[in-house]
Amino acid sequence: MLDPRLLRAFITVVDAGSFTLAAERLNSTQSTVSQQLARLEEATGAVLIERSARPVQPTAVGERLLGYARRLLALQQEAQAALGDTAGVASIRIGVPEDIMNPAMAAVFAGFAARHRGIRLDVVSGLSRELSRRYRAGDFDIAAVKDYEPGADCRASFREPMAWYESADAPDWPNPIPLVTFPPGGLYRDVMFERIEREQRRWYVAFSGSSLSNVLTAVEAGLGVSLLPVGTARQHRLRLHEALGTEAAIAVSLYSWEGDGPAAELVGLMQAVLTARFG
Repeated sequence: MLDPRLLRAFITVVDAGSFTLAAERLNSTQSTVSQQLARLEEATGAVLIERSARPVQPTAVGERLLGYARRLLALQQEAQAALGDTAGVASIRIGVPEDIMNPAMAAVFAGFAARHRGIRLDVVSGLSRELSRRYRAGDFDIAAVKDYEPGADCRASFREPMAWYESADAPDWPNPIPLVTFPPGGLYRDVMFERIEREQRRWYVAFSGSSLSNVLTAVEAGLGVSLLPVGTARQHRLRLHEALGTEAAIAVSLYSWEGDGPAAELVGLMQAVLTARFG
């Protein structure tokens, strides 16, 4: 392999037309440039420069090498630039519930990414039980999840009020009462069924949505009644379902495998957003 330093010396000598000017451009000495050219000629087995010419000129072999030399150095610079640009070479994987991924949290992620160009944020939004399962499996570095009680290893936890809601335009509900729920395994679903059964009310599932936005849209449209976070429900055309009222608050907990470094910084920023919302 031809040494890039020797190729650079060769190109500079040709462009400058003399060893003296080439040495000045390379911030070197004339003897060093001469030695570098001699080593390149030894490596290629050919004379590359007509030293007696004024200005010095490449030989026929030198002319053939010159184009390759320029391209090799250009590729080297391109490779160095690519390797030197560390944007996105490391990742922090984050799982958050849909309603926690609000504009304030998105702004935190955007600001963090702008300050840490070497870190790529891989954010997944979903249902809390699935996010929790994936965090425990190692799929996420950081997770904000909802549960009845916080885990012992959480970094921070907050209480989120819960209540039953119906459309702002809802009529008096018939018997049985239509429910809008998450799919089986959804965090609020079991609480809803247990409450309805405990009060011996008749019910049926009128709509099952796989995301919070689906459930909110269905309730707002008047498809039925659902158990929802109070803070989120207030942003929609909903009203409290008086017959069922409120439920016990749920825990919103923040988890992270790392206790220091950039991940810890990001956890602190996420915690500040949650504190502003629930604190």
